Amino acid sequence: MKNPNIKWIYLIILSVIWGSSFILIKKSLLGLTPYQLGALRTLITGILLLAFGYHKLKTIPKSKWKWLLISGLLGSFIPAFFFAIAETEIDSAVASILNSLVPLNTILLGFAVFKITSTKRQVLGVIIGFIGTAILILKGSELNPNQNYLYAGFVIASTLMYAANVNIIKRYLQDVKPLAIAAGNYVFIVIPALIVLLFSDFFTTETFNNPALPKALMYVSILAIFGTAIAKVVFFKLVQLSTPVFASSVTYIMPIVALGWGILDDETFSFIQGFAALLVLVGVYLSHKRK
Repeated sequence: MKNPNIKWIYLIILSVIWGSSFILIKKSLLGLTPYQLGALRTLITGILLLAFGYHKLKTIPKSKWKWLLISGLLGSFIPAFFFAIAETEIDSAVASILNSLVPLNTILLGFAVFKITSTKRQVLGVIIGFIGTAILILKGSELNPNQNYLYAGFVIASTLMYAANVNIIKRYLQDVKPLAIAAGNYVFIVIPALIVLLFSDFFTTETFNNPALPKALMYVSILAIFGTAIAKVVFFKLVQLSTPVFASSVTYIMPIVALGWGILDDETFSFIQGFAALLVLVGVYLSHKRK
């Protein structure tokens, strides 16, 4: 008999890992360009997943490969670059907060495109969580008036892609093993990532002479191994164990973790943001309820 609480364990693990990803992106950008960061993150993750999951590829039905291609592009490849570009102008904590739009978009896309229904209580939970997120964004903009919020569009676009991806996994890849999904995603995107890296001026004297490069490579490696490779396998398992809305609600807890890292990195955090974080947690609790 399956433990009904295991999904909460997965949710907490993912929240800590992905909530820490934003500060790792910020630190990686000190020695890398956004395109170098996105490409290296994808390459390192792909090598790791294919090394451990290659034997799982033969278990994937031929009819599923087109969905793995779409899932890889929407859930991994494009967002890896978009988040790196966004964080050249906005704080890591703000990026994580904007990422909380994923559950709302998951419900909207799930209903409009994938015909996956959600209950009124789930919708209420998403709304409450979204209100908490909005407060965090507004307060963050007051505390950081010099940030270019046009770059937030890269994060918002990524949330739409993540929302589509989680619905694709639930609708079309439900019976595929999580490691097989993750490895299958990277079959398609490793080569494009290598091409981007080759054209990103990474292999130049200027890049290798940058004193910040060693630490940047360390941070992007941690990001790729934990924040992408391991986290994706856990996330795909969570989607299969629960609902798309519950799985995507990990993005509601991530800002709390990210804000904690932000405080340690001398970013500002207010009492109102603490209240908003509480609203976010209430939203997560309600959004997983079916009744």
